[in-house]
Amino acid sequence: MTSSNDRPVEREVVRDFREAMSYGDYLHLDELLSAQHPVSRPPHHDEMLFIIQHQTSELWLKLVLHELRAAMRHLATDDLRLALKNLARIKHVQRTLIEQWSVLATLTPSEYLEFRGSLASSSGFQSQQYRAVEFALGNKNAAMLEVFRHDEPRQRELAELLAAPSLYDEFLRYLARQGWPVPREVLDRDVTKTHVLHDGVVEVFRGVYSQVDQHWGVYEACEDLVDLEDSFQVWRFRHLRTVQRTIGFRRGTGGSSGTGFLARALDLTFFPELYAVRTELGD
Repeated sequence: MTSSNDRPVEREVVRDFREAMSYGDYLHLDELLSAQHPVSRPPHHDEMLFIIQHQTSELWLKLVLHELRAAMRHLATDDLRLALKNLARIKHVQRTLIEQWSVLATLTPSEYLEFRGSLASSSGFQSQQYRAVEFALGNKNAAMLEVFRHDEPRQRELAELLAAPSLYDEFLRYLARQGWPVPREVLDRDVTKTHVLHDGVVEVFRGVYSQVDQHWGVYEACEDLVDLEDSFQVWRFRHLRTVQRTIGFRRGTGGSSGTGFLARALDLTFFPELYAVRTELGD
């Protein structure tokens, strides 16, 4: 007698993968699932969590960078609609990245100290993809290239992003092509440097926010950028708090000051005028 909980395999379901491509083949699961190599000896149980947390974060960062590059291409060709689609996807990824900290937070200080010494000088500070995302968003820092001197392809990719317009640069150039009075010195600035607040750009956004109904598409893009930065800051804050609850105020494994270094990142901004304009509205 067949239980009501049984679910027979349908006859049409493919079973023979000696020549056909399987799910595991497509995703390279043998390679992916064999990439976790604890270095503690004997291997500590909780190191697997630590490795998978960071590997999955790197995969999500790869997607964020993929979408950011597409958004910049679309802005450069005046396709705001497709750029907003990319930003919408990034925001969903950001929510996943933020929530992942709650998983790592289950690692207690005593558990982490069991294998922390095995990490040697490796640190999330050395995440090339994280730096690439920051460069793409506009937080440029040429000094970071030195960290990747040992990895020429990764260093070259960062150097290319350093020399390229950021997402914000492309957005401001898009606005200028649409007739908005973006100051020429902003459009012609040295893109290898971090953009700093410019009163002329604040005035552009005052025009957008003062007449939302007439400029809805640009207004929506502005708010999407604010959402993106807010989520990035929440991610930074969750990182800080997770590190703080796990190692307190110890120095980072990569030589940074630890939580002090992470706390200073909370003062960084990608799109300063989009926050400054909020103070100006109604004046």
